[in-house]
Amino acid sequence: MNNSATNPTEQQTNADANAYEEALDYLYSFINFEAKKQDRYMASKLDHTRPRRLMEALGNPYQQYPAIHIAGTKGKGSTAAMCAFALRAAGYTVGLYTSPHLQDFRERIRILTPDDADGRIPKPQFVQQINKIRALEADFPDITWFEILTAIAFLHFADSNIDVAVVEVGLGGRLDATNVIIPLVSVITRLSLDHTALLGNTLDKIAYEKGGIIKPSIPVITANQEPEALAKLQAISQERESPLTIVEQSWEYDGGVSMDSTRAVPHHPSRQKLTITHSLDPDFIPHGTQFDLPLGGEHQLENATLALVALQHVHTKLPRITLEAMQAGLANVKWPGRLDIIHPGDDKTPMLLVDCAHNPDSAHKLHEALDHSFKYNNLWLIFGAPADKDVLHMLADLLPLAHHTTVTTASHPRSATPEELAEMSAELGFEVTAVPDMATALTTTWHQAQPGDLICVTGSIVVVGDLLNQWESLQSQLLNYQVTQQSL
Repeated sequence: MNNSATNPTEQQTNADANAYEEALDYLYSFINFEAKKQDRYMASKLDHTRPRRLMEALGNPYQQYPAIHIAGTKGKGSTAAMCAFALRAAGYTVGLYTSPHLQDFRERIRILTPDDADGRIPKPQFVQQINKIRALEADFPDITWFEILTAIAFLHFADSNIDVAVVEVGLGGRLDATNVIIPLVSVITRLSLDHTALLGNTLDKIAYEKGGIIKPSIPVITANQEPEALAKLQAISQERESPLTIVEQSWEYDGGVSMDSTRAVPHHPSRQKLTITHSLDPDFIPHGTQFDLPLGGEHQLENATLALVALQHVHTKLPRITLEAMQAGLANVKWPGRLDIIHPGDDKTPMLLVDCAHNPDSAHKLHEALDHSFKYNNLWLIFGAPADKDVLHMLADLLPLAHHTTVTTASHPRSATPEELAEMSAELGFEVTAVPDMATALTTTWHQAQPGDLICVTGSIVVVGDLLNQWESLQSQLLNYQVTQQSL
């Protein structure tokens, strides 16, 4: 008898894992607009008819369930998560499609149920869906990887008989593969300059691309944008006869942060309170209604209000949505990597915070949170970012806050090198430490920081994901180091 032979269950697990990795390799062999720079995000680069033709060849799976469609520069993932968790709390089976992923590629395609708050697509189902598209590859030359991924998501949702989908735009909106859907409501979160080489270098141009998700006669909800962006969204809505709701002009809200004051420093926000002070539908959300929100940062108050207004627009079609369900959903929403305290610190160790700030606007929001929502002795910054972002302005906003900054990189084709980041920091008058990888960056910083200090890792979702994927092993090493130091 061969004792070293694996059992059938292990063999199947290995086979599933191998098939999944092969399917991922196949997917990444196509154009990836997240990883490669393109001249312009426009019809000359993308065939805007192809996603619809692909969906038709697959039986139009997206037509089998209602959807909420969300675009924007910042906050669209958080808003999508809050919508999905509220719908889950109402008892619905919810398909959630977001990008990019933080740690595991399968995070992008999830089905949330009352019994499952994670719901990422199983590996065999991923392989099954990609094989359906593979069979059609010859009919769709130049198909992009995001078009394939979107088709996988919509097929998986249909095969799983979801009740409703919450769909985040991948990039832009007008030419995005998700734009085949006719949603119950369209949502546009806060707009700022990002992906300017692809979407345009003015807010007017970016609003035009994002406003491409606005469908004729379908309600649209937007954050209170800068004047030129708002004017473009208003013009598109008027042209398409789509009722437009501007949060902060019609719905009003207020917020407060409770601080964890169990010790002198560091303090950090434990939970936020969102209060809807004025509602256009007081029978559904009465004036003065409060919501617990575990996500940090004042900008999340706006994102939560956008989610609530979206749910208000769809609750006649999804009648299980109640005030209590929305309160429960927002109170339990999980969206890791955004002002996320992964180690609270104690009398022996510093606090460790991660945030996926990836452009000047989000870096400024992080600056405000570090200034107003946290209390600490010294801030130790660990920064890494894609080379094609406006890194100089991000650094200009964050470096002045830091006692010391370490710059690093992640294994991603768009990442700036530590040397490039150090050179930009020097241009701004700051001396930083450049190290080759995240493990070195965190270990070095941890050994220098003191109890009462705050270590913040930021600059991109890739850098934060890199840390989180190593955190379990790094945490053990760092805490063991601290114990050893205390005993000396």
